[in-house]
Amino acid sequence: TEHMFFDPSQPERLAAMREMILADNVESRKKALDKLLPFQRSDFEGIFEVMDGKPVTIRLLDPPLHEFLPSADNTEAVESLASELGISTDDVLRRIDQLHEVNPMLGHRGCRLCITYPEILEMQVRAIIEAAVHCTVRGVKVLPEIMIPLTIDARELAILVEWTRDVADSILGPNNDSFRYLIGTMIETPRAAIVADEMAEVAEFFSFGTNDLTQMTMGLSRDDAGRFLPDYVDEQKAGIFADDPFQSLDVEGVGRLVEMACAGGRRTRKNLKLGICGEHGGDPKSVYFCHWIGLDYVSCSPYRVPIARLAAAQAVIILGAATERATRTATPAVARAKARAKASAGKKVAPKAKKAGAKKAKTKTRKTATKAVKKTKSTKKTKSAKSKKPTRKVAKKTVKKTATKKAKKSATRKKTKKAGGKKVKKRTAKRKG
Repeated sequence: TEHMFFDPSQPERLAAMREMILADNVESRKKALDKLLPFQRSDFEGIFEVMDGKPVTIRLLDPPLHEFLPSADNTEAVESLASELGISTDDVLRRIDQLHEVNPMLGHRGCRLCITYPEILEMQVRAIIEAAVHCTVRGVKVLPEIMIPLTIDARELAILVEWTRDVADSILGPNNDSFRYLIGTMIETPRAAIVADEMAEVAEFFSFGTNDLTQMTMGLSRDDAGRFLPDYVDEQKAGIFADDPFQSLDVEGVGRLVEMACAGGRRTRKNLKLGICGEHGGDPKSVYFCHWIGLDYVSCSPYRVPIARLAAAQAVIILGAATERATRTATPAVARAKARAKASAGKKVAPKAKKAGAKKAKTKTRKTATKAVKKTKSTKKTKSAKSKKPTRKVAKKTVKKTATKKAKKSATRKKTKKAGGKKVKKRTAKRKG
């Protein structure tokens, strides 16, 4: 919504915003915000009319306040602002100095502004709900989704959700049945992704702000990393990354956090709506990954919407429908990570495994040798035991057989003598026959 204050055709928007920032008390800030309310409400009505029947996600104020003020070294702009608001240039410079931050992207921005200045949240939520009421009266179907940026804790989010509902209820009444609105948050910090199960107790939807999540997870400044990232992507020089992580989502690092947050959030709230917003939403590779892990939508700049739609359609064809994906147990990123972990674990364990295998082999050899020795001894005993008893029996049998043969021979001789050579003739005759 911060871009709504920089419309050059309506300079009074930025003037009212600056008046709010330079105000030194709550009453003065609310007075300035009352000037912004009609502009915000009109903008939201226009969006709801165009999106008739489709959900509209509106992120509350996100950037640090110093971005709305001129730089201290721009003397002309500082003097002009002081003259416009009827204050001294010293007052303007003092406020600019107060808002200066060494690392503004990790500073006083996003939901932290609403914690410090609840009147900002009140004005924006009032503009959203009043615009939705006006459109509903005219027959426009509205589905507003109020998104609180840069949350890091469930308690922090719970406070802001409570304040948001208080404002909405003051307009709609406690028994609103004209339209339903959702309140969710952006998951932009690693901590928010880790405690996503707790965040889902309060939030009705998650939108992953992958621009900030990439910066915080990888420790890379999107504004400064362009000086050295080409070397990281260049295969001939380093080849550390396949793609610029600010253009194509780092699925193995940042992507794993997103996947973990999805799983944690849906464990707590099964119907939790999930999506991403940022430039990654228009990158085909990133869209494929978002489809794989089960996100409901991707959001990107208007110029990249056609690419995002085409990539989403291709993802369904290439990766399968959501029902098919539900049967799969791991994403490509997790599968690759597990494979690498398994390979590295195998390399480390290999020497130990060899030693263990050698010990087992030695033990097995010893056992086999022992069994063989025992078997040989037992075999010898058995053979010696068997060889003694059968020898006696065989000897007796041999004696009997020999005696029988001698008796037969002697009987044959006696018959031959009596027959007078008849037996020889008979044998000869048999041979001839």
